[in-house]
Amino acid sequence: MAEARDDPVLIPLPPRAPRTGSHPLVRWIARAVLRLFGWRLEGEFPNLDKALIIVAPHSSGFDALWGLLAKLALGVHIEFMAKKELFWWPLGAILRAFGGFPVDRQATGGVVRELADYARGRDRLWLLIAPEGTRKPVKTWKSGFWRIARAANLPVVMAYFHYPEKTIGIGPTVEMSSDFKADMARVREFYRPWVGRNRGTV
Repeated sequence: MAEARDDPVLIPLPPRAPRTGSHPLVRWIARAVLRLFGWRLEGEFPNLDKALIIVAPHSSGFDALWGLLAKLALGVHIEFMAKKELFWWPLGAILRAFGGFPVDRQATGGVVRELADYARGRDRLWLLIAPEGTRKPVKTWKSGFWRIARAANLPVVMAYFHYPEKTIGIGPTVEMSSDFKADMARVREFYRPWVGRNRGTV
């Protein structure tokens, strides 16, 4: 724990957090790169077997790079979806190694149902989604994350990028209610201060 407090690119992982089992050298290299570019991590992960992690603002392709390095630095296993067309050799193997899994966007019931079924079928899962659904500014966020959280009974962990201070943060964990508008207003209010590489949240 002392190391996690002293190192700006480490935060403690709770006992129930899914772990990658990656080599210590991989984690060391990821931490070294984050430190080199001045990034830090802050906040605390909840001690949960299953959670839906949302991250915003998502305004740049660099978000994936810094997020992946943070994931590697911590040794935490966070999964993310990608369209099934990307899972050709060797890209598919690389995506799976980093926590990606294929989703059929044309599947009956849509992506929300597919992800909810995927989550319900797992004993332990931290699933990452960018709720804005695009790197462009949007006034209305997609409701997919809310519907997945409700359908799979997943608590929502609010994570963020704040480029002015080069921070990747873990915010509060919230339960989604049956009131979409109220839940969205609460989520959007939390994200209001944070600024991505190219914009904040609208």
